[in-house]
Amino acid sequence: MLVADHLSFHYTRCDPGETPDFAFTFRLAPGECLAVSGPSGAGKSTLLNLLAGFLTPSDGRLIWRGEGLDKGLSEERGEDLAERPPWARGMTTVFQDHNLFEHLPVWINVGLGLAPDLRLSGAQRAQILDGLAEVGLGGLHDRLPGELSGGQQQRVALLRSLLRETRVLLLDEPFSGLDRGNREALWALVRRQQAAGVAVLLVSHDPEDVEALAQRRLQLLDGRLVAL
Repeated sequence: MLVADHLSFHYTRCDPGETPDFAFTFRLAPGECLAVSGPSGAGKSTLLNLLAGFLTPSDGRLIWRGEGLDKGLSEERGEDLAERPPWARGMTTVFQDHNLFEHLPVWINVGLGLAPDLRLSGAQRAQILDGLAEVGLGGLHDRLPGELSGGQQQRVALLRSLLRETRVLLLDEPFSGLDRGNREALWALVRRQQAAGVAVLLVSHDPEDVEALAQRRLQLLDGRLVAL
């Protein structure tokens, strides 16, 4: 279980009164999808960046209890993930920008999620091609990202994250702009991850995405998470 205990952050601005102090407290169980909503500037990106390790909290703890995120994580006492760099947290993040490598073909971009050194087995290569077909990108594996539409690039980025072995999946408006058919295919992949015990935190304004995936919902108000 992922536990955020008063995970806090404050942006230094010319007028500090314009920016609330953020303090996030919640629990996220393996296999659960927790949806977070809130208006622009409410702190959704701050929350994701703190969890992913791209911001350093001013206070609070981020704990994983239960089965370790990796072999180096203490399961007995729960280790403060906030002290670990982003790549050592056992989390995978999908932000709104796709972060694809423009000089690499689609299948290699996806393969980086399975093996960062690209030493892919035959089974992994088959998994990549099957995944691309499942999200409507069959036959496009050799294309460069620049040869794809924005929606197609979005599916490549999400597929890369969904195939990666992880314990926590952080999704930032991952299905925006996709048609219903493609969204349903990606929903199915997320549900498959949940069935395997992956905890999912979904930031989304779309009620259909939330209804399709989330077991619980929280809203950001004045820098705090409150139940809906």
